[in-house]
Amino acid sequence: MATLWAVVGATGTGKSEASLDLAERLAAATGEQPEIVNADAMQLYRGMDIGTAKLPEGERRGIRHHLFDAFEPHEEATVARYQPEARARIAEILASGADAILVGGSGLYVSSVVFDFQFPPRDEAVRAGLEADLESSGVASLVERLRALAPDVADAVDKRNPRRVVRALEVALLGGDARVTLPSEPEHWSAGDAHDATRILGVACAREVLTERLDRRVEGMWAGGMLSEVRGLLPKGLEQGKTASRAIGYAQALAQLRGELSESDAIAETQALTRRYARRQVSWFKRYPAVHWIDQTAGRDTAALDALVDEAPR
Repeated sequence: MATLWAVVGATGTGKSEASLDLAERLAAATGEQPEIVNADAMQLYRGMDIGTAKLPEGERRGIRHHLFDAFEPHEEATVARYQPEARARIAEILASGADAILVGGSGLYVSSVVFDFQFPPRDEAVRAGLEADLESSGVASLVERLRALAPDVADAVDKRNPRRVVRALEVALLGGDARVTLPSEPEHWSAGDAHDATRILGVACAREVLTERLDRRVEGMWAGGMLSEVRGLLPKGLEQGKTASRAIGYAQALAQLRGELSESDAIAETQALTRRYARRQVSWFKRYPAVHWIDQTAGRDTAALDALVDEAPR
């Protein structure tokens, strides 16, 4: 019997290193090499490496990783597309007798795998019509239509993100609820007979330390070739990608290349959005029940991982 581990937390807290440390300890304890499955929506994209802080293959310690570089930038990544693929990979790993480690900070993507709950309805024809309306009339018009159907959703939706407004209105028109939340008592998804348990490991960091860490990371992205990476992705359809083109950092780099933002403004905007995103991630994962939290403010907490592995059922 094998365990599904989920390593979650805000961006910049050290989830990737924690997942590798956990994998090595589990391999030593069980004799089976765990495998890692990505749950970061932007790390699904091939070639989007610098801006997503994707762990290079040479730094993965020989541990097999899944669902990194799975999509091209012009493709639309959705949780509905991701969930069955991630669950299939995890089921295969567990069936082999090894533990699986799901790692990432995209809350809905993690939840779609770990917990059993339904997603709002979809209709591609309705979506296409709304996207055409967005182009012709703008986002404010869609927000007002949403307010007439679901005022609470209209108040809560991120109006700076037209994609989310379109999705919320699509769901409202189909009679669903766009506010996807965890049930009050969420149940873990089961991968079958080989799946013994699910354990969730939360990686935390003091806010002031994390803020400084994230600001420096964004500066490092630009110094490390962010604009060159984005230029190289243009022929691969980055600007046409509904999801990839709006990713934090990539949208700002595109705006800089178009002359709409200076480099300092692109960096500052990316820093602000990254800090805001990290706060949302913290709020999302704090709602998870039975999370084993480790604090990595001062660096990797390998002692806490040792204790978790020692306590895990065999």
